Amino acid sequence: MIFDLSLLAIFLSFIGIFLYRKRKKIKREGILLLYHTKWGINVINKIGKKYKKCLGIASYFSVTLGYLLMGVMIWMFGRIVWLYAFHGDLVRSIKLPPIAPLIPYLPQIFKLDWLPPFYFSYWIIILAIIAITHELFHGIFAKIYGVKTNTTGFGFFPFFFPVLLAAFVALDEKIMSKKSSFKQRAVLSAGTFANTLTAIIGVLLMWGFFSLTFSPAGVVYDDYAYGIVNVSEIQSINGVDFVLSEYPELNLSKGEIIASNQSYYALKAMDPERGLLALYYDSPAIKQNLSGAILQINEEKITSLEKLTLELSKYSPGQEIELTLYDGEEYTQTIELGENPSNNTKAWLGVSFLDRKPTGLISKLSAFITSYKDINIYYVASSAAAEFIYDLLWWLVLISFSVALVNMLPMGIFDGGRFFYLTVLSLTKSEKAAEKSFRILTKIFLIAIFAIMFFWAKNLF
Repeated sequence: MIFDLSLLAIFLSFIGIFLYRKRKKIKREGILLLYHTKWGINVINKIGKKYKKCLGIASYFSVTLGYLLMGVMIWMFGRIVWLYAFHGDLVRSIKLPPIAPLIPYLPQIFKLDWLPPFYFSYWIIILAIIAITHELFHGIFAKIYGVKTNTTGFGFFPFFFPVLLAAFVALDEKIMSKKSSFKQRAVLSAGTFANTLTAIIGVLLMWGFFSLTFSPAGVVYDDYAYGIVNVSEIQSINGVDFVLSEYPELNLSKGEIIASNQSYYALKAMDPERGLLALYYDSPAIKQNLSGAILQINEEKITSLEKLTLELSKYSPGQEIELTLYDGEEYTQTIELGENPSNNTKAWLGVSFLDRKPTGLISKLSAFITSYKDINIYYVASSAAAEFIYDLLWWLVLISFSVALVNMLPMGIFDGGRFFYLTVLSLTKSEKAAEKSFRILTKIFLIAIFAIMFFWAKNLF
C-alpha cells in the first residue's frame, strides 16, 4: 500500500510537470486536455502497410467477433436484470454496484474478499495497455481500407483525482462514411478485437507465470461432510422422538439428530416435495468449527487430496492430530479424529470435496481460463512480487474482456452502436429503419441500466 501510494504521488507529479512543460502543445476540448502526437500515426501507417493482407483477413474475424460479443452482451444484460430483480441474496453478497467506475482500491473500498486487490499501479498500467491498443487497432484497420488517420494522442481529465488518461485516434470521418458497410464495421470492431487479443495473451501469460512462481501449499475443502436421508428415517432430535407431522416445518439447528441409528449434527438443506434432508454428519470438523485451507497434519505438509487421504489413513479413530490451517493467517488447531460413517475402523475428519462442473456460459469460460489451477488446492506465490504480478495479469484479462464486451453494446456512446446501425442499414437499405432501430435499442438498454441500479439499491438498502 505504501509503495503504491508513493507511486501515485510520483505519477501525479509527473503528469503535472508534463502538462506544464507541454502546455503550448495541449489543446482544451470540452473537459479534456488533448496532447497530439505523431508517433501513433507512424505506427499505424507502418503496420497497416506492412501487414495489409494479413489484417484484411483478420478483419473478417474482427467483424464476426463483434457480432458474437454483441450477442453475448445482450444476453448478459438480460441475465443481469433477471438476477438483480429476483435474486436479492446474490445482490447482497456481491455488494458492488452493477455500474461503477473502475477506480483503484475498488475491492478494498467495498470489502470484496472474492476479488484480488486493485492497486493504483494496476489501474494506470492496464488503462494504458487497453486504451492504446484499442485506439491503435482502429487506426491500423482504417489504414488497410484507405481511411486516413488525422491525429493521435492522449487525453487528460484534469478535474478528477487522480488524473485520468485516455488515448485517441481521430479518423477522417468523411472518407470513413464513403467506405462499404463491411469496411466500416471492420474498423469499428477493431478496438474490441484488440481488447480480446490482449485478454487472450494475458491468459497465456497467467498460465505460464503461475506454473513458474506458484506451488501447492494446502488443501481447500468445499463443505463439512453430509449425507442424504429420508425424513421418515429420523428417529429423534436432541433426545426427543421425532414426529413426522412436524415436517416440512422442520427447523434443525445444531444438535444431535439420529436417523437410521446414525448420528447427524445439523440441517444443510431440505427437499419437502421428495421428503429428503441433507444432514451434516456429527463429524470432528463441524463440531470444532474447522475453517480455512489445511496446510499440515502434525509435521506433514498437505499439498494434494491424495496426500490428505494418505496422512489420515495413518491414524485411528479417537487419536488427536494437530492441524495447521490458513484462514487469512496461519493457525493451529488440535482435533480428535472420529469414525468414518462407511467404515468405523477408519479415522475421519469430516470434510467434503464437491465435483463441481460449470453450467453457465460465464462459469464455463471462467473454469477454462483458470484450468491450470486445481480448485481444491491452496497455492502460495514464491514471493510478494510474484503475487503482485499475477494479480496484475488477472485484472488485465478481466478488464480487457469486459471492455471488449461493453464496447460492443448497441448503444450510441459505444462502437457497438454504430456497428448495429450499419448492420441494420445493410440489411434494410433504409436509413430511416436503421436510425429507428438504433434509437429504440438504445432506449431499451438505458431502461435496463436504470432497472439494474434500482434493484441493486432496493436489495442492498
